[in-house]
Amino acid sequence: MRIRIYRPAKTAMQSGRGNTRMWIAEHEPAAPREADPLMGWVSSRDTLSQVKLRFATKEEAIAYAQRKGLDYVVQDEHDRKIRPKSYADNFRYDRVIG
Repeated sequence: MRIRIYRPAKTAMQSGRGNTRMWIAEHEPAAPREADPLMGWVSSRDTLSQVKLRFATKEEAIAYAQRKGLDYVVQDEHDRKIRPKSYADNFRYDRVIG
């Protein structure tokens, strides 16, 4: 059994950073997804693929995986590049448009 530990990225649909502070541990799928022949819904026999465990820190998630004897892969988070912006720069006379 293998789990993936990561910190989710900011959603592209909103400007806020909600739900990005917790670390998530989720199981990798053990069985492929199949389409139901009658309804066409996609499902899987693997119920662990539905479980997402949330942890406050990366160390807590790693400790959980080690305590349960699970193999784990940690995906490090990407650093945000914050570019300082000024509202007044929108009205500068030497502003480059394009």
